[in-house]
Order: sequence, then structure tokens, then C-alpha cells
Amino acid sequence: MTDAPRPDDEVQPDDIALMLDVKQGDEQAFETLVLRHQSRIVGTVAKMLGSEADAEDIAQQVFVRVWQSAPRYNPSAKFTTWLLTITRNLVFNEMRRNRRARFVPLDPDDPECTPRGHADASARSASEEMSESELQQAIDRAIASLPEAQRTAVILRRYEDMPYEEIAKVLRTTVPAVKSLLFRARGDLKDRLKGFL
Repeated sequence: MTDAPRPDDEVQPDDIALMLDVKQGDEQAFETLVLRHQSRIVGTVAKMLGSEADAEDIAQQVFVRVWQSAPRYNPSAKFTTWLLTITRNLVFNEMRRNRRARFVPLDPDDPECTPRGHADASARSASEEMSESELQQAIDRAIASLPEAQRTAVILRRYEDMPYEEIAKVLRTTVPAVKSLLFRARGDLKDRLKGFL
């Protein structure tokens, strides 16, 4: 016996319908979209920047841009593709504006550059947990050090589980170019993570 869909499930408007309502000035539809996608955008921005410090501010800018762009919105692609394209553009603008490698410590052995909680993790847990934590930090640093397009492609594929076609739309390129970016990124990541593999 299968569960019958709940009435609420049937009346949930999809993102494009909500955005078309936003286009007409519907603030409630906009709020629904923000609540629906906020954590995804904050997480994606944090991964793209390699830092959570500015992620919420930029995510807020993304939704401001969504509201401002609403009158020109044309549902020619999935809503999430359009949303992640706005996200990508704002993150790249932020990175170009700051032009400094905030996300990669200059000297990983310098305690000032060690991420907070690193010492706490070693004191509180067994060596296995420490190894997992170090591996995850190494992966995050390696991804953060990739060129912009490669980093975005990896994040959208690995963390957002987006198909190649959608990544191509976000990056404004072709599917073969996305596959090439991911191939080069995997090679770079493998080289950077040799000590952990």
C-alpha cells in the first residue's frame, strides 16, 4: 500500500510559478522562494569562496538581485539554474574585488592560519576523527585553490549534484567544456591531495 499524497503536496507551486508571481510584485511568493533556497545558496557561496564569513551577505545580495531582476525574468531555464547563475556572478565579482586569497592560508603550519576548532578537534577526539577532519580541510583547500570556472563546476557537480547541461548554463559554456573543466579539476585535485590518497 502506498501513501496517498498529502493535500499540501499537491498545492505547492513550483519555483517558476512562484517567480512568475514575484514578477508581478508578489512579496509572499518571493519570501517562499527565499525560504526554499536560502540555505542552498549560503552553502554554495561558502564553498565557492572557501569561507563562510561572507556567505550570508552574498546570499542576501543574490536574493536582492532576484527581486530586482524579477520584472525581466523569463523562464527559459530551470529556476535553480538561473538562481545559481546570479550566485556565480556575484561570487566572482566579490572575488575579483578582493583579489586576495582569503580562503587559502599562506602558511598552513602557522597557528594564526589554522582554522578555528582545529586544536579542539585534536584534543577532543581520536586520531581517526582527526584524520577525517584533516582530509576534509585538505579537500576544501584544494577545491578553493582551483581556478574560478573549475571550482564552480566541481561545487555544482559535487555538492549541488547538477547535471552537466545545467552547469553549462550556469557557466555560460558548453557541455564538453564543462566535462573538460571537471577533468582538469580532478587531475589538479588528485595532485594536490597526493598525501591523503
